[in-house]
Order: sequence, then structure tokens, then C-alpha cells
Amino acid sequence: MKKFLMIGLVVALLVACGDDSSSNSVTDSDEDSSSSVIASDVKQSGDSKSSSSSEKAKSSSSSAKSSSSDASSSSVVQPSSSVAYVEPCRTDNVDTCEYGTLTDERDGQTYKTVKIGTQTWMAENLNYAYLQPTAELDSSSFCYRDSASYCEKYGRLYSWDVAINICPDGWHLPDTTEWNTLFAAVGGSSTAGKMLKSTSGWKNSGNGTDAYSFAVLPAGYGDNGKTYDFEGSDADFWSSTEDDSGSAYDVLMNYHDDVAYLFNLGKRQAFSVRCVKDD
Repeated sequence: MKKFLMIGLVVALLVACGDDSSSNSVTDSDEDSSSSVIASDVKQSGDSKSSSSSEKAKSSSSSAKSSSSDASSSSVVQPSSSVAYVEPCRTDNVDTCEYGTLTDERDGQTYKTVKIGTQTWMAENLNYAYLQPTAELDSSSFCYRDSASYCEKYGRLYSWDVAINICPDGWHLPDTTEWNTLFAAVGGSSTAGKMLKSTSGWKNSGNGTDAYSFAVLPAGYGDNGKTYDFEGSDADFWSSTEDDSGSAYDVLMNYHDDVAYLFNLGKRQAFSVRCVKDD
């Protein structure tokens, strides 16, 4: 009898242990499942935050780029605080430029003039035939390729020693400051070529808009009256500003970009002349 009681007690204990194990197994499984859901929520929340941060950074970058572009645009339109930008006065359909005329009493030639900002400029190249000989040459001014037809089209080319005093009374050869004032008035040197070049005549359609009726023509240049080059491609104008005893500054505009450059070259070069009115 005792033997049967012991067997029954052992069986009861085994059943109880089995129930506890089953209960523990379910609990562990539930905890794993719960942990998996929580981890998934955290990951989604992290992805959402990361996406939000990315969009904010992109927006911030775009704003910064926009601000940078605005600043760049502003600096082109108003390149100098001391020189007021002048709105273009000429388009294909409208011409409100302020014109005048200049008659050179030395030979009776009449030139068109135009006012741009505070300055009044010749709107054509000077064509006064200064023919005094020099130590090296029979003349001090030249027609491109020694052809009178080029003088009629482009005006004459002058060495610097002549150009410095060649303008008619009441007018003078501009210095680099006066050239830079012109460039600033039309939007800056980076676009002055485009704004001041004529609307036709330039190589490879490198024409300008001639937005101020300054009408720069590609007259080319001469070298000491012996060789000529770059007609149709370049326009060179003397300034009165010297670099040293053998060179002076000139303005260059060409067919392949919109820039107006200042260079210093030998005074024996023969360049075009534009005169500016005395104050």
C-alpha cells in the first residue's frame, strides 16, 4: 500500500513540473514577441527621424544655395557702390539713349556721341588723320592694312604717343579709372563686352547687344604700322594711363566672350581711340 502511495506522489509531482515548464515556455515566447515589436517601433521611429533630418538638411542646403545665387546676381548687377548702374537704353524695338554730336574742327568730321551715366562718350572711333612722321615711320596713325576703306568703316589706329593728345578740344583720351566707371555703369567688366559691342560684324556671331549705343566694332590693331591683325575678332582702345616708359594700358573686347579687359602693352601698338567729354 505504501508502495502505491509513493508511485502516485511521484506521478503527481511529474505532472506539476510539466505544467510549470509549459507555462514558462509560453511566457518566454510572449516576451520575445513583445521585444520584437518594440524593437521594430524604435527602428521605424529612427528611420523617420533620419528622413526628417535629411529633408531639413536638404532644405537648408537649397536655401544656402539660393542665398549664394542671389548674392552673386546682386554683385553682377551692382558691381560698385560708388558707380550707379545704368539701365540699358536700347533694344530692338526701343531707343531712349541720350545722343549728341561732336564736330571735329580740324577736319570737319562729325561723330555721334552718347551719354552713359555721368559720362559722355564718342559713339564712334576717332578718324582724324594725324600724319606727322616719327623717327621710325612716315605717319603716326594708320588705316587697317593701309586701306582707306577700313578707316571709313572703323576709324584710324593710333600709337599711344599720338593717342594721348589726339582728341578734339573739350574731349580727352580716357584713363583706366574712366574706363572702369563705364564698365561699372553697364553692369561690370564681366559683361561690359556684351553690352557695348555692336550687334553685327563680329567673328562667329560673337556680337554684343549694343544696349547703350556704344557700338564697339572689331577693328583689329596694328603693330608699329607694319603688320595688322584680328579685324573681325578684336577691338582695342588706348587709355591715357601709362604702365612704364614703354607701355600703357588698353581695353580689349573680343568675339569669344562678354568681358572687357584691361591690359598693358607696348606704346608702339596701333589701337582705336574713343574720346570722353571733359567734365
